[in-house]
Amino acid sequence: MVFLKKSFALGAIVALFATVGVAQAASDDDSVMEPLRTHSIYMPYIDNDLQNRWFDFGGDTIVNTNRHIRLTQDVPSQGGWLWSRLPLVAPNFQVDIQFEVDGKGDGIVGDGFAVWFTKERAETGPVFGNRDRFEGLGIFFDTYANGRHSHSFPYVMAMMGDGRTSYDNDNDGLANRLGGCESDFRRKLVPTRARITYNSGSKQLHLELQTNAWDEWTTCFTLHDIVLPSPYYLGFTSHTGEVHDNHDIISVTTNIIPKSEDYVIHRVNNTPPPKSASGLGTVVKYVAGSGVFVAIVVFAYKAATKNNNMKRF
Repeated sequence: MVFLKKSFALGAIVALFATVGVAQAASDDDSVMEPLRTHSIYMPYIDNDLQNRWFDFGGDTIVNTNRHIRLTQDVPSQGGWLWSRLPLVAPNFQVDIQFEVDGKGDGIVGDGFAVWFTKERAETGPVFGNRDRFEGLGIFFDTYANGRHSHSFPYVMAMMGDGRTSYDNDNDGLANRLGGCESDFRRKLVPTRARITYNSGSKQLHLELQTNAWDEWTTCFTLHDIVLPSPYYLGFTSHTGEVHDNHDIISVTTNIIPKSEDYVIHRVNNTPPPKSASGLGTVVKYVAGSGVFVAIVVFAYKAATKNNNMKRF
């Protein structure tokens, strides 16, 4: 029990400074992308305590440590979510999401899932499993048409919420849509991915999709004059009604990007994150030189010494 408490305390200190330390480092280097472990998640997703240091799960979400985080199963009336525990403080970032949407149905399926950059977190509701009247950005991967449209489904669209405006559910967000595209992302033989790039300086957000072949990207939309609320969290939600599907998150890779305004559209980095990367290593690397580094090292040393003494007996 003592060992777990010390580990938790150390983890809390690391969590407090991780995003700030890495964000500061990225701002000093305009040529490379910096991995942000606090907003990335991969297999096996959970630790020995059946938790994740950086993300919370809830609702009907099921974690398969060898395959995916399943937000909803292919059954009616489900809702699940995955939210970052810490706000995303980097001014410029890129989020690469590998996901999978499939099920037994070949006809009418639904409802889809959403990616969120919002001030609120883990509040369930009617908008793809998240609350209505949210503040921030929602990107909806919609597989079911509530109304009649000139475009086909599945459809991907973005909405900027002000905390007061409701999502236009009857018309699949038509009244709220900032940008969108048709995208056949359901039941694909190749891994399906979404890459979201945001630059606070140019206020641009760019969405690309991979649905046909590995590393073959298609631009869905570029949004302008996008100002995200402060603070905001990264989240993923889904729900099913009478129609249903499996909605899975396979991995999330978040990187801090350089300050250059044209980086949003013209620079990409497809290098996978190193398997040996650790949150503590990132913090120690980037907060060195500040008083925080000394405090973390001293605390970690004392905790490790005490734990080693306990293990001998």
